[in-house]
Amino acid sequence: MDIGICVASHVGDTDYIVRAEALGYSHAWLADSQMLWSDCYAALALAATRTSRIRLGTGVAISGTRPAPNNASGIATINALAPGRTFFGIGAGNTALRVMGLPPQRIAEFDRYLATIAPLLRGEEARLPHRGRELPIRHIMPDAGFVNFAQPIPLYISGFGPKSLALAGKHGDGAVLALPAHPQAMAGIWRRIEEGARQAGRAIDRAAYYTTALTTMVVLDAGEAVDSPRVKAECGAMAMAAVHFAYDQFRNFGREPSGYLHGIWDDYRAMIESYPAERRHQRIHGGHNCWVLPEEERFLTPQVLRATTMIGSRDELVGRLRGLAEAGLDQVMILPNWDTRFDVLERVAKDIVPNV
Repeated sequence: MDIGICVASHVGDTDYIVRAEALGYSHAWLADSQMLWSDCYAALALAATRTSRIRLGTGVAISGTRPAPNNASGIATINALAPGRTFFGIGAGNTALRVMGLPPQRIAEFDRYLATIAPLLRGEEARLPHRGRELPIRHIMPDAGFVNFAQPIPLYISGFGPKSLALAGKHGDGAVLALPAHPQAMAGIWRRIEEGARQAGRAIDRAAYYTTALTTMVVLDAGEAVDSPRVKAECGAMAMAAVHFAYDQFRNFGREPSGYLHGIWDDYRAMIESYPAERRHQRIHGGHNCWVLPEEERFLTPQVLRATTMIGSRDELVGRLRGLAEAGLDQVMILPNWDTRFDVLERVAKDIVPNV
């Protein structure tokens, strides 16, 4: 299994990606959220100039905030700087749109978007839907070094639900997943991906189709509690991001949270709903995948931490990763807390990467 990193895009944080390359991490996925972090393509360009082996791409770019030609040009520009090691991850826009008070792109819109961008990533002509018309578009100056389509740019589609997984099978070279709770869950994921491909007249070669899951990881010391201060300092932001996501699902769709949130849910709702409704979308994702706001520290219970991240001894984590690999998961990418990201990078490289 490959171990990669997911990065909160920051134009001043290229050293983190450089160190990840030196430690043997396979991919750096730079997140795209315009109201949270630096522009992902600016950060990718800086990383491309300072690395030579690690694969670089968007983790993930957002269809609802960037037209398909813009995303295609952006990643093809990175491919000109890092030829042959560039990939393109794309999603419908959970946080990037919700932090502006907007919903993610609907599945039918996302489907049309993917149908447009897939040929553009190959340097081919595509059809751009615009005001009831479909316009033929292509990059008309691809051969002067502005962009690079000569080396393939794999298309990895974010699929957390059944419909988006089907689109990953229909259009993608791979899929970006929520971390499966156990290896057996991969069977259902593969079924949805392959059904989407079948309906589109495609056949998925599992050996070539690349699957990646987002999480973060803490290697416990002997006798260390799952909710120790160090654990919270290394993975608390990922855990709270899952709580934020659950609240968005509740307020947008009325979906009640799963069992691990029952112990905190009423208290969390009371806290978040004390903020004015008009600006609540700005507050929900505060600290998103970087740090935990002080008033949210109390929600990091052992149940929440275990359900939303990978925490365990070295042998426990290695065993879990090997099981997922055997079930068809190709990579796990980790997104630690901001302040402790280098510590996590070193520990996982020492204890986990050589063993998987």
